[in-house]
Amino acid sequence: MIREPLGVADSSLKHVSVLGRGGFGSVSLEHDSNFRLYAKKSSSFSNLKNLDKERRIMLYFHDHPRIVQASSSVLHLTSQPEGCHIYMEFASKGTLFDMITRFRGKPMPENMIGRAALMILQGLDALHSHGYVHCDLKPANVLVFPSTTSGEPWDLKLADFGSSKEPCTDSRSLFPGTLHYMPPESLGADWVMGSSAVDIWSLGCMVIQMFGGCPVKMRECYMWRLPKRVSPVAIDFLRRCLALQPSRRATAAELLSHPFVAQKDSTTVPVTEMLLFPSFLRFPSSIMSQVVKEYYRLQGGVRV
Repeated sequence: MIREPLGVADSSLKHVSVLGRGGFGSVSLEHDSNFRLYAKKSSSFSNLKNLDKERRIMLYFHDHPRIVQASSSVLHLTSQPEGCHIYMEFASKGTLFDMITRFRGKPMPENMIGRAALMILQGLDALHSHGYVHCDLKPANVLVFPSTTSGEPWDLKLADFGSSKEPCTDSRSLFPGTLHYMPPESLGADWVMGSSAVDIWSLGCMVIQMFGGCPVKMRECYMWRLPKRVSPVAIDFLRRCLALQPSRRATAAELLSHPFVAQKDSTTVPVTEMLLFPSFLRFPSSIMSQVVKEYYRLQGGVRV
């Protein structure tokens, strides 16, 4: 919990540049008279509830090293132009999406992917253990900061909680996040949101993307295809993230001890266990279609 009020005086800040725009509004870079930098997230009044939720979640996880930090405890309202905004710490190294883009479709080194997955899991474990679910986990919503660990180039923090589920809230009020990263159960007729298993699926998709993979459209959802063989330990990690039945996916707490993020020897993963992986990710489209049909059969659906 936040220990003392945080405040940023609007009048003391000067605009530096626009960092990004989206359906929510925009994010800009601001500095104060001491040249301290802040990210200002602005939106119209129509998005006030989501922006206020984002503020609340950042404040709840104040001081957590894997959650982006609020710079002000206040939701700021303006009349000219009409809208609202919040302030948060500035990620000087951009986003995980920017990092992936710099590899131009080629896979990132596996130890780098494992380190990124570890930091994301640390953030997810904090959220899930307190009843929160991110619900829109993707590379653009993971921010990159200079590392606080000697000898390491960067640290990651989870951001953008406008679509997140808070404890004791009705999941029916939620909407699916970015389609490429949403699991099948969140996009069918009886869609399921608000489960921590949704975030775990999204993490698996992100890991494949860091390996140079790409999404393939399969009816309502997307499946991700690995472009090349990866280590057995990475395959086992993905199997645990991307089980078709949500109840069979590993939790963030369980995955924190997986050798893929602990950077242990990949030969510790039994070959027989790897063969159980229903890897629609690397199958031809005709076989992937059969996997999707099987998913709907297990769910009691009629989509064939």
